[in-house]
Amino acid sequence: MSGNVINFYSTKGEYGPFSNFSAHRLFLKGKTWRTSEHYFQAQKFAGTEHEEELRMAESPMVVARMGRSRKRPLRKDWESVKDDIMREAVMAKFTQDKELKALLLNTGDATLVEHTANDFYWADGGDGSGKNMLGIILMEVREKLQLEASSVADE
Repeated sequence: MSGNVINFYSTKGEYGPFSNFSAHRLFLKGKTWRTSEHYFQAQKFAGTEHEEELRMAESPMVVARMGRSRKRPLRKDWESVKDDIMREAVMAKFTQDKELKALLLNTGDATLVEHTANDFYWADGGDGSGKNMLGIILMEVREKLQLEASSVADE
């Protein structure tokens, strides 16, 4: 990692597309999802009627609220699969949209940080004490895309 750090959180600004709330559709499991947040939250209820209900939610804020509510039965393996589901969503988002892929690749080797006090798991907790898993996953996806780009360039 370089000393260069890119903080993101809001859907606005140059790096707004790194937010799961950004208005970028993705195609997974044979369906179109309004945002990566829609896909992620719906997978908490994969294979149930709740999955489709969350897929159809009108906005990422609404689907986040629905997914965090414990009125629906959360899948038993959620804690063990949530990182891989986020990887799947982020990979789809940044490979299915050429502009997003270019934006991510253009960050080079910068450290990507979801910077907010609202989240200590997916973000940095606002003070660096959080895990920043979304930033880490974005950097993993970027590394895969860089490797693909360099192997294509080598051919």
